[in-house]
Amino acid sequence: MPGKYFVDSNVVLYLYSEDEPAKKAAAEDVVRGQERAWISTQVLSEMANVLRRKFRLEYPAIAAAVAEVRAACDVHIVTPETIALALRLGERYRHSYFDSLILAAALECGCDTLASEDMQDGMLVESRLSIRNPFA
Repeated sequence: MPGKYFVDSNVVLYLYSEDEPAKKAAAEDVVRGQERAWISTQVLSEMANVLRRKFRLEYPAIAAAVAEVRAACDVHIVTPETIALALRLGERYRHSYFDSLILAAALECGCDTLASEDMQDGMLVESRLSIRNPFA
């Protein structure tokens, strides 16, 4: 995987899926690619929320999963500037606020590719960030 990758929470969560082995393997390839992938504090928060709410994990297991992902990825901290950029991107590209926040963080990290299952595969954002669905 050439270039810098940013990974959306919907991809990271497949690392912990037991019922979709092909998607789990694809997520592992993205996160453990040739270069360290980027995530944001938003991705960690969404991950913790879903692991608790949908996977029904206890907090110690969630903490271990978050620590594992933090160790595997570089983490971008969402700032007020990230939020301001997300609002501009949301208006321009018509994504939801939280998807726009992912886009903003990826752009701030200088990533070339955003791995996401939920956004339009192949879309180019700001002429420099390509959205790629790793499961397509």
